[in-house]
Amino acid sequence: MVIPSDVLQRVAQATDAESIKETQLIQSLWGGYGELFRATLNGGCYDSVIVKHIKLPRPKQHPRGWNTALSHQRKLYSYQVEVNWYQQFANQCSPLCPVPRCLFVEAQDEEILLVLEDLGTLGFSEVHKVANSVQVKACLSWLAQFHAQHFGVEPEGLWQTGTYWHLETRPDELAALNDEPLKEAAGLIDHTLKQCRFQALVHGDAKLANFCFTPDGSKVAAVDFQYVGKGCGMKDVILFISSCVPFEECQFRVPLLLDHYFAELKRALTRFQPQVEPSLVEQEWRPLYCVAWADFQRFVKGWSPDHWKINAYTEGVAQQALTQLKEMQ
Repeated sequence: MVIPSDVLQRVAQATDAESIKETQLIQSLWGGYGELFRATLNGGCYDSVIVKHIKLPRPKQHPRGWNTALSHQRKLYSYQVEVNWYQQFANQCSPLCPVPRCLFVEAQDEEILLVLEDLGTLGFSEVHKVANSVQVKACLSWLAQFHAQHFGVEPEGLWQTGTYWHLETRPDELAALNDEPLKEAAGLIDHTLKQCRFQALVHGDAKLANFCFTPDGSKVAAVDFQYVGKGCGMKDVILFISSCVPFEECQFRVPLLLDHYFAELKRALTRFQPQVEPSLVEQEWRPLYCVAWADFQRFVKGWSPDHWKINAYTEGVAQQALTQLKEMQ
């Protein structure tokens, strides 16, 4: 990977470093929009930083063929949301739900440069493709703290509806959906989640890959805030579970995981929002677990009908949501 010299120069200036000792590619950004890399520094206040270099011209290809004008505009807006998050919200996050602090941001016509704390230097050095029970609970605890701190917060500069799959931005995938009952219920599912009384900021892409762990797995920090916005906390919970709990285990593990999340949410709301009665939040949000999953299932089945996240468990949960919504009408 060759990073343009002017980018490295700006990173060095932003961190008061004498020079960039070396760079290490972490990953290319989804759809060919740039790269995420670690810069090791000579001099200055930081040994290393994480740099997100975003190039905005529309790429020629998309990994799954969704290279449309709408898809491009959604991606452009997501990067602006991430800039707004790091400029306005990230540095106020509680140590109980750590995120990298923003050190520098620069947005030009066709380029965004984000310089962030390197979580690895703060003890969050591990990323896992498979999570054990300690790590799963640590992530759910992080989500509970995050939702509680940002409970009732208006998403100024963020997504009015958080998550990358929400209905308003996915008409192409809805049109491609062959599950007619789910397709017919898509608007009601979306409305139910939007109109619930209790709302918070949701991470919006809370998959396992976006959490960095301490070596013992007991604490985590989160990254990648392109889809942060307003929503029901269950949307983050179902996406996280979908990313790390084997579906054949969901039937018996999910009730215990939800118990853990709501116990943590109760403690966090007592700390951050003493005016809110936690039991009322749980009474509203717990039944929306299946509705949030049906919302995600609607997206996945339209986006990639043969995706591994479509299986007996997710089909059953989506059907439960449709039955539940029908009974509520």
